[in-house]
Amino acid sequence: VQLQASGGGLVQAGGSLRLSCAASGGTFSNYAVVWFRQAPGKGREFVAGISGNADSTYYEDSVKGRFTISRDNAKNTAYLQLSSLKPEDTAVYFCTADLRALFTIATMISEGNYGMEYWGKGTLVTVSS
Repeated sequence: VQLQASGGGLVQAGGSLRLSCAASGGTFSNYAVVWFRQAPGKGREFVAGISGNADSTYYEDSVKGRFTISRDNAKNTAYLQLSSLKPEDTAVYFCTADLRALFTIATMISEGNYGMEYWGKGTLVTVSS
């Protein structure tokens, strides 16, 4: 599976952006999608995940209520709606895909294992204060 994230840019604090993750080369609905981010000078951080059929989602605590993950399997695309953005949300955002169940992935991530099967190139989000 090949993944391409897009939609990043420069936005003022309090603003919104929608990131897209376009997939090709596989049956998209078979894959859970997880977004990670990496801020300048920091390690990668889990942001949000969604199951293949979109019946389950989960979020990192700091983005709950502000970010929304979704997907359109007919378009082979996942989305991350970013709202009420803060300067600390500034990062490169990566979308990933994995055949494992979202519950299994969540367990992996809780243990610090970010070994998702497929990674796309990131898209930069910059939030100015």
